[in-house]
Amino acid sequence: MAEPAQPSTEAAAGQFAATHWSAIVRAGGPDSHAASEALEQLCRMYWYPLYGFARRHGCSPSDAEDLTQSFFARLLEHGFIARADPAKGRFRTFLLTLFKRFLANEWHREHAQKRGGFQGIVSIDSAFAESRFGAEPAHGEQPDALFERQWAITLLDQVMNRLREEYVASGRGSLFEHLEACLIRDVVSLPYAEIAARLNLTEPAIKMAMHRLRARYQAILREEIGKTVACPEDVELELQDLFNAFRA
Repeated sequence: MAEPAQPSTEAAAGQFAATHWSAIVRAGGPDSHAASEALEQLCRMYWYPLYGFARRHGCSPSDAEDLTQSFFARLLEHGFIARADPAKGRFRTFLLTLFKRFLANEWHREHAQKRGGFQGIVSIDSAFAESRFGAEPAHGEQPDALFERQWAITLLDQVMNRLREEYVASGRGSLFEHLEACLIRDVVSLPYAEIAARLNLTEPAIKMAMHRLRARYQAILREEIGKTVACPEDVELELQDLFNAFRA
């Protein structure tokens, strides 16, 4: 993966004013609209890593789904998110710690009355979740390490989806489809000359398009990471953690 582009200090400050950890803390605040919007972002990012963590602890698919739904509902119900302190560590560490406590202290007591008895906070695609879970390595890797990896995979998927939507919305969907593989691997699936011929463009134009695609991918990656860290400097640490998650 290419090295992330460095944003200007001024741009980073403006970005973090709107998107850093405060957006997540808002999910526990009194503003219902802000809470709903922030929680929706949180759920999209973390529902599968938490679901997978529950499955690794021996929960059935239906139990893991109930656990994840109930956990997110209780985060708002009891205002736990509002207690999140960016100075005390990464948001995903805070979230996983709460989830572990929920598994240990609440699940067995609440299971009977909670199953099917609450409004789902996040849309969980059960078939997708089990397909993804079944494709994961079945060796003895610790659930915490798998949670980190699933966080990384989910983050990259979200970045790619945002990028795809941008290109489709601007009428460049076909260009994105031909160049998408370059964002994951260091080589293109087709030679630039062949892609240029297919799209009726010049080879230099394709090379420039690839450069812009990578730059935009890196910018979106930083934006998504920036939503759950305390300050711009922490983005670099999160990027390193993301890369490390795939080396384990």
